[in-house]
Amino acid sequence: MTKIGRNEPCPCGSGIKYKRCCLRKESESETLSPVHQLKISLMAEIEKITNAAQRNEEIVRELGVFIFCTTSKGDAWLLEIAESDAVQLAREGKPLDVPVDENPETIEISWSHTFAIKDRQFYLTAYADKTETCLENMPTQRIHAAMRRIRKKYSEEQLSQVHISSPETE
Repeated sequence: MTKIGRNEPCPCGSGIKYKRCCLRKESESETLSPVHQLKISLMAEIEKITNAAQRNEEIVRELGVFIFCTTSKGDAWLLEIAESDAVQLAREGKPLDVPVDENPETIEISWSHTFAIKDRQFYLTAYADKTETCLENMPTQRIHAAMRRIRKKYSEEQLSQVHISSPETE
């Protein structure tokens, strides 16, 4: 295998010098770990969705196994479909503290609730006291459609690998 010079035409056929084309892409992908890339995407999407909540926009977006949603009343939620976990990101248009912690190996999210869709209604169950609440203003149909799309994209085996047991939960 021969080494490509920085100033030679890029082998991808773009007509641009290698240093301005694929070399740049390769070096960017090598410097960021997949976890770090997800963290950047996750935090960027959290910022976008909390901004939408401040504008009282109703939005449903997908990122991997995550669903981000907002309501017309300014609430924003992060949902994860593998374990049906949920955490609130904004309340009445005001951003809340983001419970995301990152280390070199994993991204940890402190989930506050589980969620379920029953009889076309969106229900939350709090981890703290197990109280169940029905949220009337959630875009339930759009969330359900996003869940179906994600489940088609990922196998059950892939979804089961999303969560890693921590010592306190074993």
